[in-house]
Amino acid sequence: MRIYSLFAFMLLHATTVVSQDVNPSTIDIVRDKWGVPHIYAKTDAAVAYGLAWANSEDDFKTIQQGFLAGKAMLGSYSGKSGATVDYIVQLLQCRKIVEERYEKDIATDYKRVLEGYAAGINAYAKAHPKEVLLKNLFPVTPKDMLAYSVLQLAISSGADKALREITSGTIPLAPQFASGGSNAYAFNSKITEDGNVYLAINSHQPLEGPVAWYEAHLASEEGWNILGALFPGAPSILHGCNENLGWAHTVNYPDKLDVYQLELNPQNKLQYKFDGQWEQLKTTRIKLRVKIAGLKIGVKKNIWESKYGPTLVTDKGAFAIRTGALMEIRALEQWYRMNKARNFSEFKNALSMLAIPGYNIVYADRYDTIFHISNGKIPIRNQSYEWKNTLPGNTSKTLWTEFHSFDDLPLVLNPNSGYVFNSNHSPFNSTASLDNLTSGRYDQTMGFETNDNNRSLRFMELIKQYPRLSYENFKQIKYDLQLPAKLAYETNGDSLFLLSPTDHPAIADVIQTLISWDHKADINSAGAALFSIIYYQVVKEQQQGASYRYISKRKSLELLQFAREYLLANFGRTNVVLGEYQKLVRGKKEVALPGIPDVISAMRSGSFENGKVKGEQGESYIELVRFTPQGPEIESVNCYGASNRPDSPHYADQMNLFVQQKTKPMTLDKEKIFWEAKRIYHPN
Repeated sequence: MRIYSLFAFMLLHATTVVSQDVNPSTIDIVRDKWGVPHIYAKTDAAVAYGLAWANSEDDFKTIQQGFLAGKAMLGSYSGKSGATVDYIVQLLQCRKIVEERYEKDIATDYKRVLEGYAAGINAYAKAHPKEVLLKNLFPVTPKDMLAYSVLQLAISSGADKALREITSGTIPLAPQFASGGSNAYAFNSKITEDGNVYLAINSHQPLEGPVAWYEAHLASEEGWNILGALFPGAPSILHGCNENLGWAHTVNYPDKLDVYQLELNPQNKLQYKFDGQWEQLKTTRIKLRVKIAGLKIGVKKNIWESKYGPTLVTDKGAFAIRTGALMEIRALEQWYRMNKARNFSEFKNALSMLAIPGYNIVYADRYDTIFHISNGKIPIRNQSYEWKNTLPGNTSKTLWTEFHSFDDLPLVLNPNSGYVFNSNHSPFNSTASLDNLTSGRYDQTMGFETNDNNRSLRFMELIKQYPRLSYENFKQIKYDLQLPAKLAYETNGDSLFLLSPTDHPAIADVIQTLISWDHKADINSAGAALFSIIYYQVVKEQQQGASYRYISKRKSLELLQFAREYLLANFGRTNVVLGEYQKLVRGKKEVALPGIPDVISAMRSGSFENGKVKGEQGESYIELVRFTPQGPEIESVNCYGASNRPDSPHYADQMNLFVQQKTKPMTLDKEKIFWEAKRIYHPN
């Protein structure tokens, strides 16, 4: 599951007001040897309070940045970049949507959870005033949290990309060599040797920041008992497992958002034609607070709204965006329902809310059920239009108002193959070929992707090797570092591997390294380091406007020459291995890091120092589950540790496990957790 861009100041955030159901002295925060919080309380609301407190102990600054974004106050803290986010919050009218829907849409029991979480955050802020970033940020409320979640899910549905294109006048963005990543696998007794069910939870997120994973265990006497990961400030687990079931998310790419060009009145640029009549754009004047040189400056801006939704007026015309993510506030409640589901029927009921506007879901449970769905809140559209293009914004024929049902979405339940998988590729390749869905059965305006990528192709190569799969085989697949036989990057780089060292003596050494490479991304591979340098240079060029999809022979020679000079300049030699070039870095700790973009154990890196790069996005939180008759056996690892505070012993204590592709044992067993606890305390 990836979440992105400068709008990545968006996490799923939290709330405020002291709930009458919460007594902090009855809440236990149990820290294990790794510093992971296990929260125990009588009620779900009290657990949410404890989670808010524990997460704040580990990462209060990041949580606050999310609150600031949700309350359109980020500019007062971080300046111009934050003010851009504040403008988007108001343009999309996230708060208005919540105000209109909160009372009737949010269930009473979930309101108590939100209030409990808010109370915990506000109590922590009151107890630690020196850590508060802006005094007027607190208190925060449930509506603040939901407004932020609407914003975040609109961004993940494509609003950031659409707004960038509208303001820059570039449609589409340049193709990229880069490929993102997440993996989700589920196997049941039809293929596992021991008859148990296996689940791999493995989304590829930024390693740090507001959408980096935080591990927690939540347990109440009202039936909440789940271990997994969430973003800082989220009030429940976003993917993980309880005693009976678990699920993983990956990002999917159906058509979740539409862009319209309005037909403006030549005599009045604030009027647009709709079904033959001139309609007035609704104009609102907003004020942004921007921190500049220590001062907070007020800046006034206009935002507009048309029948289609939020609208931008530019030199090239007026453009509106429309997405189901701006018509729904129950996403966090749906995740909470998923947390508490006890079987597939209850889990399916939660999914049927269709409040989460995107993401693949790969599910497994102790009852031998496995399942994949390409989930989405996808409009029912007029098939006379090409919905992947900018649409005419002058007719009710393009103004959709209804959504496809749960049963309309591509889903596979208990296939004969015994497995389901997704790696951000087509939902029509989610299991063995004989059990797969066919794209022709689905409304083409839904826009489901039909492509494969390196990770999906490699999974298919691996699964063919196992008529029956052991748990060790399962882990070998999850931690695979090999590219597939046929590469599937968006930019075709085959020519890089077709050069002859004897034909180009000046760069013969790097050509030989590359053509001898086994396409495996382990830390001892010189080929992986060389390929990575070339990869990031191609990405850089494409981000700067280059638009090639195929690397020619001439370009290959140019890239290899660049890589050779880079290695000599920074390392003094050309035979540099991946572990020397790529590091996992936390504070002063630096360790060799395996992985490259789009292998199963993927890693994407950014500049570090002295020619080295450091991991930024990819493998981060990993949770592996084996559902047995005795209960789930769980192992997990986080790329750094449980805390984002540099003075914490858990700031970097999982790094060595992570780079060695090892895990730590985890459990839902209360007796074992309390017996092995390193610290037990109340949130006060």
